[in-house]
Amino acid sequence: MSINVAIDGGQSALRLRVLPTGETGTGPGYIHGADAADHMLEAIREAVTEAGVGEASIGVAALGLTGFPAAAPGAAEAFAVRVRDLLDADEVRLTQDMVTAHAGALPAGYGVVVAAGTGLVCLAVDRDGSWHKLDGHGYLFGDAGSAFAIGRAGLAAVQKARDGRGPGTKLAETTLDPVTLYRSPTLVDDVARFAPDVLRCAAEGDVVANGILTGAAQDIAETIDAAVNKLTGTGPVPVACVGGLFAGAGDQLLGPVRALLTARAQLIEAAGSALDGAERLATSDPGPYTALTVIQRKL
Repeated sequence: MSINVAIDGGQSALRLRVLPTGETGTGPGYIHGADAADHMLEAIREAVTEAGVGEASIGVAALGLTGFPAAAPGAAEAFAVRVRDLLDADEVRLTQDMVTAHAGALPAGYGVVVAAGTGLVCLAVDRDGSWHKLDGHGYLFGDAGSAFAIGRAGLAAVQKARDGRGPGTKLAETTLDPVTLYRSPTLVDDVARFAPDVLRCAAEGDVVANGILTGAAQDIAETIDAAVNKLTGTGPVPVACVGGLFAGAGDQLLGPVRALLTARAQLIEAAGSALDGAERLATSDPGPYTALTVIQRKL
């Protein structure tokens, strides 16, 4: 029996779902560097093995990946071929994780989705299928309001407090020495993992942590409003906030974001996850996401 596989690859982890059985597998997340593609292929291999795919024939493999290799001409096509050969799939549909997040959250296709985990990216899709990507520029030059941004601000506050260059904060009670993270091959993920500490201290009334959380909410609201303004018309636009950061923070972050948005942006609950979006891409025509998807088939 032929099966399909849906894959959601983020910076923290890669998840795979077998269709139609629903069996799942996981692998490590995206690692920055020259050998990122090799690491991602190994993560896919691990997830396939854990899911027990075995010798099953794979029809369509749909992947939404952080670090989607689109910068260099032909890189995405070449990577899709490597995935096709690894899985021996009849067809590979490769796109960015922001696309599968959008497809999972807004099945009707129209609206804005902000996906925030370690990083942050926003995708706005208009009624005519035209699309606009905002942020997702990586931890150095973008991802405003992401878990990495929150974690980095928190760790910077720790150092300032310890040096006496900044106000005292409960954040400084951590046993972590932020400077040691420079040597970590998973630095971006490690920094992002400090975001829950910032959220916890903010909930406990820490002024510094509250300031970081407020800044993140302002950054996210700014991105959402910019995305909404990209869409034609003047009517309300559905906006879904998805990803690990929102799942962990809940209304602690969504409340301030909602309060800062202009009236046209209407926050709604996401219909599904990025993995659900990858499943949709694996089982139906890409539709409005066709222009954002690289397709490679067996010769």
